[in-house]
Amino acid sequence: MKNFVKYALLLAAAVFCIGLILKPVKAYAAPEESAITEEAEANTTSAKAYAAAIAIGLAAAAGAIAMGLVIAKTADGIARQPEAEGKLRTTMMLGLVFVETVVIYALIVAILIVFVL
Repeated sequence: MKNFVKYALLLAAAVFCIGLILKPVKAYAAPEESAITEEAEANTTSAKAYAAAIAIGLAAAAGAIAMGLVIAKTADGIARQPEAEGKLRTTMMLGLVFVETVVIYALIVAILIVFVL
């Protein structure tokens, strides 16, 4: 679990650094009004794409880690108590459904970011 926290913090730091690098900072004289709106629209579109990609990427990564942990712990429990296999398997499936639901919600939010906002 200690390594998981370390890797999660490393991933968060990497995402933050990439966000700083990808955000362009421009200091120059103001161009024409139409050029400002086109540039703002392009920046908004790219920001939406980055936000959606980061949201679904983090949700998918966290979901995959959670599913792996759930399956590993269930297999460990079945190995320790084979007579409880039915209850453990049912609980595992319910847990996997909940984890996958969170990933699907993240996908819906990413789609809303791109097409609605």
